[in-house]
Amino acid sequence: MIYGYIRVSSDKQTVENQRFEIKNFCDNQNIKIDGWIEETISGTKAYNKRELGKLLNKVQKDDLIICAELSRLGRNLFMIMEILNICMSKECRVWTIKDNYKLGEDIQSKVLAFAFGLSAEIERNLISQRTKEALARKKIEGVILGRPKGKKVLQRSTNSTIRGFSYKNY
Repeated sequence: MIYGYIRVSSDKQTVENQRFEIKNFCDNQNIKIDGWIEETISGTKAYNKRELGKLLNKVQKDDLIICAELSRLGRNLFMIMEILNICMSKECRVWTIKDNYKLGEDIQSKVLAFAFGLSAEIERNLISQRTKEALARKKIEGVILGRPKGKKVLQRSTNSTIRGFSYKNY
């Protein structure tokens, strides 16, 4: 089975860019996606609490997961390494579109997976650091941070959809 995996962090983002990239790649490689997994959830959430976790439980030898980039799988080194380790132990391949990496169970894939996971974690830490610095600057400038007092809090929900197949069929 060949799966297209798409994840965005918030409902303000769209999955269409990732879907477009994956479809173009598959058209160029003459590959047909058997099922799409789309999630709107933070990459910091544990993979086993996401649709990705259900997919990882189901993948088998020679299955393929295609995603836009490794950071779509997770946002820190250990999570990405764990996800790729699960795939490699099940002999499931992971391909990324933007950087055109094809990760399998060979030693080069393990080295690349480590390097990519590390770079994704570094990127996330840099984003966090820049955000904290900007918020500290705003606070010094007298800007009141946070939600205005007295406003009603709306609860967000995650939106996970599975298109093209049902997990019940496995």
